[in-house]
Amino acid sequence: MSAGSRDGRGTERAYARLLTGAAPDGAGFSLPRGAAAEWIGFDHAVRRIHHRSYVTPADVSAAWRLCHRDGRIREAALREPGPVPELVAIRCADWVPAVRERARGLLAAALAADPAGTLRRLTPLVLRLGRREQGAWALERFQAVLGATAGLLGELRGSPDLPTRRFAARLTVDAGLLDARELALLAAGELDPAAARLWTDAALAAMAAGGPDDGAVDTLLGAHGAMVRAAGVTALRRAGRTAEAADHLADRSGTVRACARWLVRQGGGDPYPLYREALAGPGRPSPYAVTGFAECARRPDAPVLRALLEHPDGQVRAAAVAGLRLLDTTDIELLRPLLDDPVPAVAREVGRSLSGSAPLLPVDWLTARIAPDRPPHTRRAAYRLLFARGGVAGLRASTELLTDRDPALRAIAEQRVQSMWSPYGTADLPVRDPAVGTLLDRCTHLFSDHVMRRMRSRLGLPNRPDPSDGY
Repeated sequence: MSAGSRDGRGTERAYARLLTGAAPDGAGFSLPRGAAAEWIGFDHAVRRIHHRSYVTPADVSAAWRLCHRDGRIREAALREPGPVPELVAIRCADWVPAVRERARGLLAAALAADPAGTLRRLTPLVLRLGRREQGAWALERFQAVLGATAGLLGELRGSPDLPTRRFAARLTVDAGLLDARELALLAAGELDPAAARLWTDAALAAMAAGGPDDGAVDTLLGAHGAMVRAAGVTALRRAGRTAEAADHLADRSGTVRACARWLVRQGGGDPYPLYREALAGPGRPSPYAVTGFAECARRPDAPVLRALLEHPDGQVRAAAVAGLRLLDTTDIELLRPLLDDPVPAVAREVGRSLSGSAPLLPVDWLTARIAPDRPPHTRRAAYRLLFARGGVAGLRASTELLTDRDPALRAIAEQRVQSMWSPYGTADLPVRDPAVGTLLDRCTHLFSDHVMRRMRSRLGLPNRPDPSDGY
């Protein structure tokens, strides 16, 4: 069952076919273990099917009866041997007290008999059910059992289910089971931002309570996540390593660069000359050093960035273009040639920088750059500028690209054409212009008949006859 159709009619029809055909039994039910949202969707779908069908409870399996809209049937199904554990967990949050109490007894027995297996299988589902009015009971029981089984808690910290991973992280932190280095290692290896924040905050708290730990700080500094690295940079001050802040001025993350500049200033330094030195020194400057320089530079520093527009490294050129935009210094004639740059990042940044000056660019020059023989990144940047110009030129470029061989460019053109319509106004198009009417005729598949009629009326264009009128 796909996530996109989980609660849709397609899923419900699939359940209906099972209901009228070979309904699943409790032992061999086919929904995957751990698919918490799938089980919740199944429960809702079966109840809707029962509401609209005349199938009797005897005609379906215990799994179906556990989800029946009649509480007496659900309670009776819980008394049958081998009920599906996921459905038992769902019934623990049932709105009928008798069903709820019977299900809770079964779940408590399962936790006592096989705590590890039950927790592995049902924790993702119980976490989602915990948001329901009657869902706190199971969540509290799971939390109590997990608190007494550190090994299983460590296993759940690596669960592919994000809520489960975050839940295990919170319990681990609350229990104080790990030291600063262990917490930092978990923070550095965590890809989920929310869980990484939990580990990072815990590592910083552990160092605040127990004193600086160079190993933990180094681990944070080497993390993949920018938020974790930023925490590592700020931890340098408490560790007496403020001088190392300069090493992180050219980090790939703007947040980390900002923390590094703050720490340099806290140590009595100035990040500006350090950036200037990095750009003027021998060897290739880092693109992130160029961006960092622009973040603390002023308009008089624009010549430094302009000089980098001819740098042999494309990423440095792209960073220089973006840096000039940060300084609000856009030289149209200087940037125009870079629209043809062979590096996609450069053309993309030029498109962003010139979009505010698009009306000043020659239409023919831009139109030539969306031709099929041009590189894809040049075509996209030029089309961005043509559309930013608005008017007939933007609409004509969009309609030309609606049939382009590049699927990404076609999709962009479709979205931008559709964005021209608003119930509160029209696009920047001339009124009563036959050329606009011809171009709109090529876009009719992107709008409903009602929208197209309103758009043409606002532009003073005659509406095309509706074939359903009999003409």
